[in-house]
Amino acid sequence: MTQEHCFRIADFLLLVRMADKMDADALLPNFQTFRCGIPKERQALFTCDVLPLDGVDSTVAHGSLLEEAENEMGRLRLYSRPGGYLLTLDDKTGHECHLLQADKAFNRLRAYIGTDHPGKAGQALSSLLRIAYSQAILYHDAVAVHASAVYYDGHAYLFMGKSGTGKSTHASLWMKHISGSALLNDDNPTLRLTENGIRAYGTPWSGKTPCYKPLSFPVGGIVRLQQAPYNRFHRRECIDAFVALYPGCSFLHKDSVMQNRVCDTLVRIVQAVPVGVLECLPDEKAAFLCRQAFTRTERLKQ
Repeated sequence: MTQEHCFRIADFLLLVRMADKMDADALLPNFQTFRCGIPKERQALFTCDVLPLDGVDSTVAHGSLLEEAENEMGRLRLYSRPGGYLLTLDDKTGHECHLLQADKAFNRLRAYIGTDHPGKAGQALSSLLRIAYSQAILYHDAVAVHASAVYYDGHAYLFMGKSGTGKSTHASLWMKHISGSALLNDDNPTLRLTENGIRAYGTPWSGKTPCYKPLSFPVGGIVRLQQAPYNRFHRRECIDAFVALYPGCSFLHKDSVMQNRVCDTLVRIVQAVPVGVLECLPDEKAAFLCRQAFTRTERLKQ
């Protein structure tokens, strides 16, 4: 017997099916605030069947290796296969622990999860779902971005940059010094084009900061941070704004279809949302300069 679990993330429905013996809340605790009923009138973004690793067919060919990377859980490998993709996650010893099979559009998924270490199994499943979600939303005018996001005065503000640039630090400066600001997500918010403009959404993936809020706000501005011995804000337009945001988008770079969809979505985002580059110190003045730059832009638009 299987149980169906439905989660609403950025107004997309994710359907996850597990065997009765699997505890969804224990495996995916960060998803609990996104849980919802299963509406019959709307189609899910994707359906994922979660199975134990010992149920995978070991004779299935992996395919052609496209990308590989390391994270805190081990080594992630992406393979291209006829009709879709295969993701494998190995532990630090190189032992294959978890797999995800997906079609080309990441609509139909099958995750095989090793259960030797329940805590790590849940982290792996969450990570694989994040990767699948980041690809599937590209077909629906949305993109997942590597950023820290706060909300203030009814709008969301996103801080992007290379790892170690200070995205979380800048978000904390807003929360400490700008009254009324709060954290929306600290690692992987979603940007989505809607009938009412560009909105930023909280997600179940927030890096090392537990911030899992099913909230959304219109985007007031997006800034790329650069460390500097001074504070200086530069507004970016058109191609320069595109270049500032593109490196922070989550997608399969070697899939030309997804790359084109990211580009189309970003072009529309930078046409509608103020974008800037902030050369800054990790101090209170940097936070106020950023806020003032974006609120000044809002006044000019009105």
